[in-house]
Amino acid sequence: MSPPKFHLPSHISSKSDEGREKLDGKIKLIKTMDKDIQKQSPEEQTSEETGARTEEVSEASKKAEDKKLMGILSYISVLCLVPLLTKKDDPFIFFHAKQGLVLFIIEIINSIIATIPVIGWVIAPIIWVVLVVLSIIGIINVLEGKTKQLPVIGKLADSIKL
Repeated sequence: MSPPKFHLPSHISSKSDEGREKLDGKIKLIKTMDKDIQKQSPEEQTSEETGARTEEVSEASKKAEDKKLMGILSYISVLCLVPLLTKKDDPFIFFHAKQGLVLFIIEIINSIIATIPVIGWVIAPIIWVVLVVLSIIGIINVLEGKTKQLPVIGKLADSIKL
C-alpha cells in the first residue's frame, strides 16, 4: 500500500518552492563559508610551519618587550646608565637613554640645591615634581613606541654626543 498523495493549492506550492530555493542558497553559502574557514585553520598547516611562525612571533615580541623595558629603565634615575651602556646600537633605546641621563644629571643638581637652606627647601621639591612628570611622559612615549623629545630637556639631550 502506498502513502496517500496530497496536492497543495497552487499559491502554497509556489511559495514553498521559493522558500526551498532560498534555503538551498543559504545552505550553499554556509558550506562555502565552512570551506573557507577550514582553509584558514592552522590544522591544515604542518606543525613545522606553525612552529616556525610561533618562534618568529615569540622572538619578535621578546625583542619588542626588551626594547620597552630598556626604554623604561632610561627614565628611572641612575638606571638610565644600564641601557645607555648596553644598548648603544639601538637608536630608539639610545634616544631615551640620553633623555634619561639628562634627567639624572638634573636630579643630582637638584639634590645639591636641596641642601641650601630655605631657598633650596622651596625650589628642590618643585624641581622634583617636574622631573617626575617628565619621567612619566618619557615612559609613556616609550610604551607608545615614539621617539618624541621631552619638553624643556629634549634639545639638551640631543646635544649630548656619546
